Amino acid sequence: MSAADVTSVRPGFALDQERLSRWMAQHVEGFSGPLSIEQFKGGQSNPTYRLTTPGRAYVLRRRPPGRLLKGAHAVEREARVLSALGAVDFPVAKVHGLCEDEGVIGSVFYVMELVEGRIFWDATFSDAPRNERPRYFEAMNETLARLHALVPAEVDLADYGRVGGYFERQIARWSRQYLEDEDAGRDEHLDRLIAWLPSRIPEGDETRIVHGDFRCDNMIFHPTEPRVIAVLDWELSTLGHPLADFAYHAMMYRTPPHIVAGLKGADLPALNIPSESEYIDLYQRLSGRDVRADYDYAIAFNLFRLAAIFHGIKGRVIRGSAASAEASQRVRVLPELTALAWDAARRAGAR
Repeated sequence: MSAADVTSVRPGFALDQERLSRWMAQHVEGFSGPLSIEQFKGGQSNPTYRLTTPGRAYVLRRRPPGRLLKGAHAVEREARVLSALGAVDFPVAKVHGLCEDEGVIGSVFYVMELVEGRIFWDATFSDAPRNERPRYFEAMNETLARLHALVPAEVDLADYGRVGGYFERQIARWSRQYLEDEDAGRDEHLDRLIAWLPSRIPEGDETRIVHGDFRCDNMIFHPTEPRVIAVLDWELSTLGHPLADFAYHAMMYRTPPHIVAGLKGADLPALNIPSESEYIDLYQRLSGRDVRADYDYAIAFNLFRLAAIFHGIKGRVIRGSAASAEASQRVRVLPELTALAWDAARRAGAR
């Protein structure tokens, strides 16, 4: 992370510097001002700031100001999972403190260490030496397998989400959201997926900690080595099925870069990047799980979930409550995304 990743604090997101400094002096070991505040760029739903002092830099994550949906933007959950995983040496930033007193800066927030390293925004790892790219993919795969090896109860996260039935609950949730948003219209592929997905849920259930958004650009790598030193953005983390979490990560092989950080259309041999099949084999060896039988189903499920999210954005654009360039781009790619989802379903046996 570098100076190029931050900008001046945007209008409406200012922090009370004096109150924050007093809180940090009381709750963050070793803190010593004066304090300067910048805001990280990007579209994080939870505003994120860089806090700099003469001796150290920190990261602050907060709930957005204003009225929010119940349960949304739960930064206290992020702080909890980061603290639990850090206690077992999983690569996450150290949490210095959580503040649930909204009187300090206007909303709940937590402060964590600033991890210095590299973020790769492009799934081809174009900024990495060609001969080292396989090791970066191995590092991502190994990190996710490590997460899925943890038993929630053994890291004080037994109640971090509901146990079992992850696919059923997620399909029901996103199907309901899609069907209720009449403004956004209907999509033939999504209608087919809603009818087919519940009939093909994999047998055998398993519950582990899932990240929910495990992508290359949500990781910080060592400044010079192909090694993950911190996994970021735990906002969607919960207890869920590890197959769904791995397939979401491996979905990069099925998606083009203009939809998400993807590899579809890339010349993988020329780039010296493992094939999708090789990547699945690696996860199976590292995790001890056989995921091939239901892999295409899990890919279809994840593409359906992503398409349902984009469909919701389409509804908000139509209603005038989402007017950003990013929102418009997601609306434009929605038909392509739903076609990719149905293609994955057909690979899994849908007709």
